[in-house]
Amino acid sequence: MEAAQKKAQALIDENAVMIFSKSYCPYCRDAKSVFSTRDVKYKAVELNQMDDGDDIQDALQKMTGQRTVPNIFIGGTHIGGSSDLNNVVSSGKDGKSIDVLLKEAGAL
Repeated sequence: MEAAQKKAQALIDENAVMIFSKSYCPYCRDAKSVFSTRDVKYKAVELNQMDDGDDIQDALQKMTGQRTVPNIFIGGTHIGGSSDLNNVVSSGKDGKSIDVLLKEAGAL
């Protein structure tokens, strides 16, 4: 579990936008589409295609309280899932629009 948590944290730290996803998940596809249509640089890992994907998903639950995918981070800050991302797109987060958050993270 500790190795999976370190791996997850390294991915979060190394990528301006990090999406923990599953290849068959329609909500994950929707989340990736939000970023793709904005030409945002993001990293997505498909947990169902990784040997340690279940361990990483368990580690993410421990880190964030969220077990579901997509599990999205912008600039190291946990955003949440697809509906959370849609709320940030429409209403912002902490008084900042999605574009401001993405620029501050270096993703735009």
